[in-house]
Amino acid sequence: MIAVNVAMQQDKVIELLESLTENVTFTYKEKKGIKLLFEVKGASAEEAVKVAKESIKAQPWGSVLFFQCTPA
Repeated sequence: MIAVNVAMQQDKVIELLESLTENVTFTYKEKKGIKLLFEVKGASAEEAVKVAKESIKAQPWGSVLFFQCTPA
C-alpha cells in the first residue's frame, strides 16, 4: 500500500494511477484528509512509489503539483 499526499487535483491523481497497467496496478482504497491510499499489486511499495511519482510528474498538471508519495 502507498500513500499520496496531495491537496489539489486528487481526482486526476486517482484516475491516473488507476489507469496504469504496466507492471504495477494501483487500486484506490480511501482518503484521509489530503492522503490518498492505494493498494498496490505487481511491485513492492518502494517500486510503486517510484512509478507513482514518475507518472504524476509526467502529466502537464503534475509537473507543478506539490505532492508526496510514501509507502503506507
